[in-house]
Amino acid sequence: MAITDPLTTTVSTKGQVILPKAMRDHLGWGTGAKLVVEETDGTVTLRRAPLFKPTNEQDVYGMLKSDRPPVTLEEMDEAVAREAVRHARD
Repeated sequence: MAITDPLTTTVSTKGQVILPKAMRDHLGWGTGAKLVVEETDGTVTLRRAPLFKPTNEQDVYGMLKSDRPPVTLEEMDEAVAREAVRHARD
């Protein structure tokens, strides 16, 4: 999207700002898009909000509890190979 003239908008009496359609289309921001608003040195930046909050492995480790003993990497590889062969026949 080549912008030769700056796009402008106005803050409404309700504090709402309408993003120009060309910009929304260019960024793929449709109705209901969640955006993060950040201010740095008098400049406001909008960016798409992440779909999920950031996590680390400690946050999710062991979430899927099982009564079975853990499997080895070799057992996992064998299971993946079996399924690949099965799906190749379908």
